[in-house]
Amino acid sequence: MQEPLVGAGGEAAAARPRIERQAVTRVFDGITCYEVPARAALERVPEAAELPFAWGASPYRGCEAGCGYCTARRGHRYLGLDPGTDFATKIVVKTDLARRLRRELASPRWGGDPVALGLTGDCYQPAEEIYRLMPGVIRALADAANPFTVLTKSPLVLRDLDLLRDVAKVTQVGALVSVGFVDDRVRRAVEPGAATPQRRLEICAALNEAGIPCGVLMAPILPLITDSTDHLLATVRRAAEAGAVSVTPIVLRLPAGAREWYLRWLEREHPGLVPRYQALYGRGQVAEEGYRLRIAEQVRALAETYGIGRDARRWRRRRSPARQLALV
Repeated sequence: MQEPLVGAGGEAAAARPRIERQAVTRVFDGITCYEVPARAALERVPEAAELPFAWGASPYRGCEAGCGYCTARRGHRYLGLDPGTDFATKIVVKTDLARRLRRELASPRWGGDPVALGLTGDCYQPAEEIYRLMPGVIRALADAANPFTVLTKSPLVLRDLDLLRDVAKVTQVGALVSVGFVDDRVRRAVEPGAATPQRRLEICAALNEAGIPCGVLMAPILPLITDSTDHLLATVRRAAEAGAVSVTPIVLRLPAGAREWYLRWLEREHPGLVPRYQALYGRGQVAEEGYRLRIAEQVRALAETYGIGRDARRWRRRRSPARQLALV
């Protein structure tokens, strides 16, 4: 169902969130979409994100997956929206992103750095089925021969597989599928709207078999919940079985916006862990450095054991990738 709602003026408008006073608002099956022009296409990636990218571009702000830990939640505050309840149901749509991106990529000041797609909301979330912004974004990057990487949890990325393969002939194209853990019970609790870890690993396998290098963004690793040796080993092993070209571990970050929402869930579901989180994070957004280094080293060692990132692997699958993924 679609309900066009054009912002009203006067006192009624003043009482509404700022984004509603600036956007064309439409509702699709209970999800509110705010259509806005992009103020900028290319945005700096904060160093605290621990991602191997300096620049990102995102068609959407907010995400229907509703992951309780998502660091992009804080952006809703600046729009006059609730970073908790509104993040998964009120999505900002940058309808002219491809046009704006073309202009910025053509600027003599642009250095051609790799671009990450989908940092402020999954670029293949359900809204993409309606707006279809990604093909235009991909073509803009292709026409500039600018390397890029797609970050996603969504099977919808496979819709554009042929396009990605064509673009890979003119520039470097990659993908990172976010799989922080493979326990689906945890996924149902903290990633209620996301595809299962199994489905995401199947996406990783499909992209790699199609010639699009795809790694696993092992993010986030949840302290005291998914950081055990068994959890880490299972996730890295399954990534290897999916043919992941890399695995990048990132421990849970708790910036303002995400912190309140996640800790509220933790108090409800795991109250005994709250004091330990307070000790691990203090008043900051990142966990204690020694803990993060230990987790990174564990994952690095497991990735080495399973041969992730190498053509010649010491570890061998006992089943074909397709059969193995279907059975786990």
